Amino acid sequence: MKQILVLLLLITFIQCTGNPKTQEKLENQAEIAAFIREPPGDLPVTSFPEIWGYVIAGQEAALRRGLPITDVGYFGAEVDTYGKLSKVPNRNNLSSFPGRVHLTVTCFSYPLTYFVLLPGSQQRRELIADLVAASANFDGLNIDFENIPVRAEASFISFIRELQRELPKDKIFSICLYGRIRANPNDVYDYIKYVPYVDKVFVMAYDEHWSTSRAGPVSSIGWSRNVAEYSLRVVGHEKLVMGIPFYGRAWVDHNHHRALVYSSTERLINTHNVKDIRRDNGIPTFDYTASVNVKVFYEDEYSLSTRFEMYKSMGVRAIGFWRVGQETPRAWNILEIE
Repeated sequence: MKQILVLLLLITFIQCTGNPKTQEKLENQAEIAAFIREPPGDLPVTSFPEIWGYVIAGQEAALRRGLPITDVGYFGAEVDTYGKLSKVPNRNNLSSFPGRVHLTVTCFSYPLTYFVLLPGSQQRRELIADLVAASANFDGLNIDFENIPVRAEASFISFIRELQRELPKDKIFSICLYGRIRANPNDVYDYIKYVPYVDKVFVMAYDEHWSTSRAGPVSSIGWSRNVAEYSLRVVGHEKLVMGIPFYGRAWVDHNHHRALVYSSTERLINTHNVKDIRRDNGIPTFDYTASVNVKVFYEDEYSLSTRFEMYKSMGVRAIGFWRVGQETPRAWNILEIE
């Protein structure tokens, strides 16, 4: 069936000779189709020199013995309201893991991120000192600041550069950046701006569709291929870690949680033929039943195998997962350390 699909796509490609963009799109579809794995076929075992996996502090049991993982991003440290490093996990909780463990540090607040990154500020000096000290018990430091205001771009780049200078040379310095398929002059996370200062770039090739977007794959095969092509070109084989989602998402076609003006409330009463309007301590209230359609996209061993084989063929040397504990256990049967 897969061979027939590839053949049809190639025939269509040959016929569509008038538009170069159409030709390129069809060619990419044919290349992707060659890697698609679907039930109930057998799956190959794919190997990579480096396999990263994020582990949440408090959920260390998800990192079972013998999993093909070389590097763990130990998730939990964060910058608190006062710009101080907090919630640093205890490295000893992963003492049975034989590979490298990287301290992952997050800062998810736009205002807080802006102020702790200000060059010359006491908060920035103290945060860098805290990061260097906290990483002493780890093999590396992984920065995951996902809310950088546009006006803080230069500050963030200089922060990363200064942090690199302060870290001991034996520490692996890595950064998480959003998945991109092309350069954008207004992009705070432009890969090329950070590559010179880090040892690894973890490209988060997921959330192509997110909780408030239209329904779609968290990371479609075509999109993730484009992200990998761009990342390999800009980041390079040695520094790139291609992120892969273990999680899925569900979308509903109607959100019933909302504020209501009186006319909207009357419309609901009439539409749903509400008869029983009660009083709760003087406040009118009623119930009605409404159905919703739910659309779900997720990852299983077949979709993961498609990614493994595709990335392997492209020359990707390191992959990483968000996150360990969210996966189908069968994923580990088709993956090994090279």
